Amino acid sequence: MTIRVLIADDQMMVREGFSVLLNAMPDIEVVGEAVNGREAVNRVRELTPDVVLMDIRMPELNGIEATREIVAADVTSKVLVLTTFDLDEYVYQALRAGASGFLLKDASARQLADGVRIVAAGEALLAPSVTRRLITEFSKLGETPRLSATVQAQQYGELTERETEVLVLIAQGLSNGEIASRLVVAESTIKTHVSRILVKLGLRDRTQAAVFAYEARLVTPG
Repeated sequence: MTIRVLIADDQMMVREGFSVLLNAMPDIEVVGEAVNGREAVNRVRELTPDVVLMDIRMPELNGIEATREIVAADVTSKVLVLTTFDLDEYVYQALRAGASGFLLKDASARQLADGVRIVAAGEALLAPSVTRRLITEFSKLGETPRLSATVQAQQYGELTERETEVLVLIAQGLSNGEIASRLVVAESTIKTHVSRILVKLGLRDRTQAAVFAYEARLVTPG
């Protein structure tokens, strides 16, 4: 199946460049563009793309708020945030808002296409090592809100011991295969655990699970 993509960026050259690169892929089609966050939200409702490439800094409605509205709308579209550098503080806010990962604007054509494919497939963590470092760095700042004790008790308490163990490994950036090897079980078993974790915690994907683990202090920066 073709992956349908919406590109939201206020710079025409970025939109056109990404469109050319992605449309050259046999399994990806750019179905629309948006020049600001408000238009991005409206276009998502209209087109329901599989993936939204979302610039953070845009007029009228920034990428963080646009991502929050898209997630709140409960659509199937996944948001992949575009940024100019990987330790942009706004990226962390976008992940908390519901973005499935982030991509550097200077990414190669292959990295761009692979990122879209990964997010569309629900893997979410585009670059586990980089995403983990991002979360770790901003956790160290102590500026990000933590989950309240009540929320932790209600949500974290629903997980089994094994599910909690898997959640911690997700937050550490391990793939399903790596988690399976670590726990000496089949990869299909880990996929089942991940699905149950997301359902129990009411999360969209692995990125949100990683953010939850840090905010619930199941994983400490380091």
